[in-house]
Amino acid sequence: MLIWLTCLASGAVLAAGRQLIVALAPPLTAASSTAQLQRSRHWSVDPSRRRNAALLLANRSENSPAQQLRLLRGQGWGGAPLAAVTLKLAALAAEAAGEPARADALWHQLLQRFPQAAASADALYALGRHSPDLRHQLLQQFPAHPAALAAALEAKDALHLARWGPRWPGADALLRQRCQAPAAERNLQQRQTLAMGLAGLGDGRGALLCLAGSPAPAALQLALAQALLRGDATDQRQAEHRLLTLARREPASSAGQEAATLLSQQPGSNALSALGELPASLRRTAAVQARLAEEGQGSWQQVLQRWPGDPASWDLQWELARQALLQRRWSQALTVLNSIDSRRLPAPLAARQLFWQGYSAGQLGDQKRATSLWRQLLRISPGGYYAWRARLRLGDTPLADRQRSGASDTAIRGPELPWQPLASADSELNELWRLGLNLEAWEHWRHRRAGQTPQTPTELLLEGRLRTGVGDDWTGLGQLEQAGLRLTQTSCSRQWQRELQQHPRRFQRAFNAAARAMQLDASLLLAVARQESRFTPAVRSAVGAVGLLQLMPETAAELAGAAVDTPQLQNPERNAALGARYLRQLLNHWQGDLFLTVASYNAGPGAVQSWLGRGGPDRQREPELWTEAIPYPETRLYTKKVLGNLDTYRQGASPPCGE
Repeated sequence: MLIWLTCLASGAVLAAGRQLIVALAPPLTAASSTAQLQRSRHWSVDPSRRRNAALLLANRSENSPAQQLRLLRGQGWGGAPLAAVTLKLAALAAEAAGEPARADALWHQLLQRFPQAAASADALYALGRHSPDLRHQLLQQFPAHPAALAAALEAKDALHLARWGPRWPGADALLRQRCQAPAAERNLQQRQTLAMGLAGLGDGRGALLCLAGSPAPAALQLALAQALLRGDATDQRQAEHRLLTLARREPASSAGQEAATLLSQQPGSNALSALGELPASLRRTAAVQARLAEEGQGSWQQVLQRWPGDPASWDLQWELARQALLQRRWSQALTVLNSIDSRRLPAPLAARQLFWQGYSAGQLGDQKRATSLWRQLLRISPGGYYAWRARLRLGDTPLADRQRSGASDTAIRGPELPWQPLASADSELNELWRLGLNLEAWEHWRHRRAGQTPQTPTELLLEGRLRTGVGDDWTGLGQLEQAGLRLTQTSCSRQWQRELQQHPRRFQRAFNAAARAMQLDASLLLAVARQESRFTPAVRSAVGAVGLLQLMPETAAELAGAAVDTPQLQNPERNAALGARYLRQLLNHWQGDLFLTVASYNAGPGAVQSWLGRGGPDRQREPELWTEAIPYPETRLYTKKVLGNLDTYRQGASPPCGE
C-alpha cells in the first residue's frame, strides 16, 4: 500500500509539474526565434506546443516543400481546428514537392475529418480539378472563400464573383464582359447583381450600362451614386441627382439617410441647393446641419453642442478653426477648437485639435498652456505630423535638425511589419495569426463573414490588419486609416501600435539601394510610397501615374533619359530608382526644405513657387500655418500625410511614450 501511495503521489506531482511547465511557458508566436522553435518542437512536454512550433517553422520562407512536409508529418492529430489547417498545409507542401498522390490523400483526409472547416475549401478546390460536383459544392458551401473565388474565375462565373468577390484579381474584366452580353440573356436580378459588383469597383458608368435602364433597389442606387461621385463633373452631377432622389424616396431607410449624408459632403452650389429639397427629417440631421452652418446658413455652435460625437461636427469644427487660424484670429480659433472636448475625438483628430489649441495659446502669450497642450498631444498620439510638430515646438532640437535635412545614410531595417497580437474576439482567428498563418487567418475571416464589408471601426481595424498581413496593402492600409479616424482613444503605447500597423516597411532592398544612389534617407522614399501607392507596384492613377512612387511616364522618361514603359514603372527597383532621382532634384531645388519638396512632389514645383510669391504665412517661421494655406486641398493633406509618415518611419519600433 505504501509503495502504491508513493507511486500515486509521485505521478500526481509529475503531472502537476508538467501542467505548471506548460502554463508558465511563453506562447510561441511569429516573432519567436528559430532556435526557440526548434527547442520547443523537440523538447516540449506539451504536444500542442510541439505542433505550434512545427507550424511556425514550416511557415518560414527558407524551408523547402520537402522540409515543410517533414516538419508537418504526424501533426494533423486531434479534432481542434488547427489540425485541419495542418492537413491543408501538408497537402500544399506535398503538391509543391511533386507528390500528387500523397497530396490527394491528405486532401481527402481533411475533407472527411473537417468538412465544415474553412481549410476544406482548399480541399474541394484541389480535388475539384477533375470533379465538377466538388467545384459546385465549393461554390455553395464556401462562397466567399478565396478558393471559391479562384474557382469562379476559372469557370468564368461572373455572377458569383459579382456577388461574393468583385475585387478578386481578374473579376472586373469578367464582369464587364458578362454585362456586354445581350440584355435578353440576363434577367433583372442578374443585371442588378452584376451592376452592384461594378459599382463596388467604382465603375459607375459600367454599372449603368449593365442595368440597361432596369430599376434598381435602394442599396444599388446608393452604390451607383457612390461610384459616379468618383467620375468627372457630369458623373458627379448625375450622382447628386440620384442621391437626392433616393433620399426623398426613402427618407427613413439607412440608404436614404446615407444618401443625404453623402449629398451634404459634396462641394458646390448645386449640392447645397439640393439640401433644401430634402425631407424635413433629413434636413435636421447632423451632416446636413453641419454643411448649412459651414455655409453660414445655421449656427455652428448649436451643431457642435447637439452632435459633438458626429464626424460631420468634427469636420465643421476643423474648417471653421482653420479659417480663423489663417486669419490670425487666435481667440476665435480657440473658441471653436474648445467647443468639443478633445477626449471625445479619435486620436489623430485630437492631435490636430490639441496642436492648434497650443499654437493659438502661444500666439496669445500663454506659452505655459501651449506646452501643456502639446505634451498632452504626445500622450494621446505619439506618431504622425502633429506629434512631429509638437515635439519641435517643445524644443526637441536634435530631432528638428534631423527632420530638416533630406539627406542621410540611414537605411531601412527590421521586419516589414512587426508582429503584434490580433486581439480579436475570435480565438481561432487569434491562434492562426499568432502562428504566422496569415493567409489561413484571412480565409477564416472571409468565410465567417461571408465576404461582408466591415461596418464598425473594430471590424475595419481587424480586416485592415488581416489584409496587410497577406500583402493587400492597397485595401488594408486604407481600412486601417479609416479605422484610426473612428476608433476611440487608447493608451500611448497602443496608439503607437496602431501607428506601426499603418506603416509597414515594404520593398526595403529597392528603397535602400535607390536611397544610397541618391544620398537620400530611405525613410523619405517609404513615406512617399506609403501615401502615393500604399506599396502597390501595379497601381495606376486616374491621370496615368504608375507604380510605388506614382511616376508619370513623361516624368520618368525625362529622369531616365529614355522612354520608360508601364511594365518598367511597375518594377519596384526601377520605380524606386527614378522616384529617388526626382526627390533628389526637388530637394536640391528647395535647398533641403522638406515641406516644399513634398508639396512639389504632389503639385509640381511651379505651383509651389507661385504660392511662395503671393504673401501669406512666413514659410520659415510658420511652416504649419503655411501648409494650411496651401490652396489645393489634396496637396495640403498630402504634405501633412507624407511628413507624418516620415516621422513615424524615423522613430523606429519603440513607442516614444515614456510609459
